[in-house]
Amino acid sequence: MNLYLPFKIFVILFFFLLSLFGYAQNETPKDSISNTLKEVVVAQNKKTFTNTNGNIKVDVANSVYNSIPNTVDLLSKLPTVQVSSDKESISVIGRGNPLIYIENQKVGMNDLNALAVADIKTIEIIQNPSSKYEAEGRSVILITRKFSKKDGFRTEIYEMASFKKKYNNYMGFNTSFKKNKIEWKANFSYNKLQPWENHSIDYQIPDAEIASKYDVTAYSKKRQFIFSGSLFYKINEDDYFSFSINSKLQKDIFPINTLTYNKNKEVVNNVLTYSDNENKKNFINSFLNYSKKIKAIDTQVFTGFQYSNFDQGMWSEVANNYNNTQLELAQLRDQKFIVNVFSGKLDIEKKFKNEMKFEIGGLYSSAASKSDSDIFDYGNNENEITHYDFKEQNLAGYSQLSGKIKKVDFSVGFRVENTNVDGKFKTDLSPLINKNYTNFFPKAQFSFAIDSTKIISVNYAKSISRPNYSSLSQGTTYINPYFLYARNINLDPTIVNEISSTFQYHDKSVKLTYYQNTDPVYNSFFYDKDLKIMTFKDVNFDKESAFVLDFEVPFTYKFWTITNSLVFVSEKIEDASAVFLSSKPYVYYYSNNEFKLQKGYTLVAGFRGVTKQNKGVFERNARAMLDLAVSKTFFKNWNCSLNFNNVFKKINEEEVFTINNINSKAIYLVDDREISISIRYSFGKVKGTEFTGKKMEENSDRVN
Repeated sequence: MNLYLPFKIFVILFFFLLSLFGYAQNETPKDSISNTLKEVVVAQNKKTFTNTNGNIKVDVANSVYNSIPNTVDLLSKLPTVQVSSDKESISVIGRGNPLIYIENQKVGMNDLNALAVADIKTIEIIQNPSSKYEAEGRSVILITRKFSKKDGFRTEIYEMASFKKKYNNYMGFNTSFKKNKIEWKANFSYNKLQPWENHSIDYQIPDAEIASKYDVTAYSKKRQFIFSGSLFYKINEDDYFSFSINSKLQKDIFPINTLTYNKNKEVVNNVLTYSDNENKKNFINSFLNYSKKIKAIDTQVFTGFQYSNFDQGMWSEVANNYNNTQLELAQLRDQKFIVNVFSGKLDIEKKFKNEMKFEIGGLYSSAASKSDSDIFDYGNNENEITHYDFKEQNLAGYSQLSGKIKKVDFSVGFRVENTNVDGKFKTDLSPLINKNYTNFFPKAQFSFAIDSTKIISVNYAKSISRPNYSSLSQGTTYINPYFLYARNINLDPTIVNEISSTFQYHDKSVKLTYYQNTDPVYNSFFYDKDLKIMTFKDVNFDKESAFVLDFEVPFTYKFWTITNSLVFVSEKIEDASAVFLSSKPYVYYYSNNEFKLQKGYTLVAGFRGVTKQNKGVFERNARAMLDLAVSKTFFKNWNCSLNFNNVFKKINEEEVFTINNINSKAIYLVDDREISISIRYSFGKVKGTEFTGKKMEENSDRVN
């Protein structure tokens, strides 16, 4: 038996429990009281959550959230933010998929996985981003990192033990150093994860007299190497140069077991499908930025370049056992996907003496992907090999004017984008996908100050949401002999029109929004009568519209700070292929309760949930979750946290819909019940923030 793991867990628990009972502080009672009082005073002056005009800002560095092992899990605990069960996408209640920025640089899910939580200072959820946040900006998640103003260094080492269905381990370090005009940061982490997932779909095809149900379970052994580095050189007070690079190298080994019941007219089959799978996902992203102030005309000029690469390979060997006979090989599948994205950007900003600011800029980006599929069918003794190439070029320009006239703050701007897309299989003589279109995206926001405590704002925006590049490839996943998951090379972007108004009183706000989407993307079924195979993939629906009423109600009572979000949503999804079920309002609720206790302890109880959702086409069940966490810093440089996520039980996500005359009920089980213990040790000293980045890449969030 390996004694290292039990010993490591024992040491972590020992130190944490020791500090919990007050014996970890080697000091006299008088000193203890003095230090405790100082800690309480500082904590009371720093709020974890602040609300400004409906925008929520989270102080990660000085809260219990800095003990969460990865950035995606951290975001899932924030107000109105929802992370998909596969942790591959993020949405904001009532606002769809947000833009994600790290230091004003637009990034994607892979960048989030490469960012250490210990490196984060604050996270802000911006509800009404301006034109400079690109055309996809219905909402923005802005992440600010910790950097130094004064010379010095700081290094942090962390270890986290996580207990779900199986044991998971996170370990790593991050360091920063500043000397004169040069500053650099680096972090590295190695994660050994064993995630579990399960889902089932029960569906009927009345036209073909088919009734089928499958239940699939997968245990993964996942290894992740994550590293990033940043270099910042301050030329003078106004000019700077910066370079950053981050990467995640991941390998999965995951056997999948699927139990299937299938009735086709009078023929009934019970099938056990077993597949060995190996999957690699390697990602790298780099930025090169230069900012220069032209003092003669008081204008700031920025130029930047970015290169991203995502390389994924999926190998599977599949076997089926029909009606308790024996396993027989069915398919050998080898699929590869790679995408390269390059972009260059220019921004010009001019400020005037009357508080006006004029911004103008442009961006060019080019993406090229290849998806190769090699599938050998043992039953037919046939090998099917296909190669699909995809190219996309974007040329964008924007202009924006903002400022203040008397008591009215305003921001008006527009963005123009031209997109050119080509997609073809190597066997095609001409492109299968050939699109060239130009879109115009206006945005405007006006804020009226009634007095020093009350503000009313009105916002209009037109935006776009594009599918990521892997969604536009030819990949498929084998579930059982009757069912495939597939990507869709024919997906179109979604166009969004939105108008909203917000009333702010002190730190509380209420916001009413109406939006309408054209070509929204949702899942759909397609049945091939000849092959007798069901395919499940994303398609563009006809339209979607919604009213959203959002209340943000924080308050503080002595040592207790509460952040409450209450969102009422009336959503309607429509498509000619789907049966319209019903559209009824549902409620999303979030309550974060933070208690500052004696001796420097912080206790957090987070409750979030959503009532039953009737969205027109889709009906989804009600869900709720309670998370608990306690954190303590001792010996000045040691921080220990105990987290208990999803206290009651694992979440079951249920979805019912009828599309293309196919009735379906799906259940997804998420391995979210977790007890975790983390310990961090930091040394060195840095203060403040200096590092500056810049937005530049419109497509890095699509590189997956």
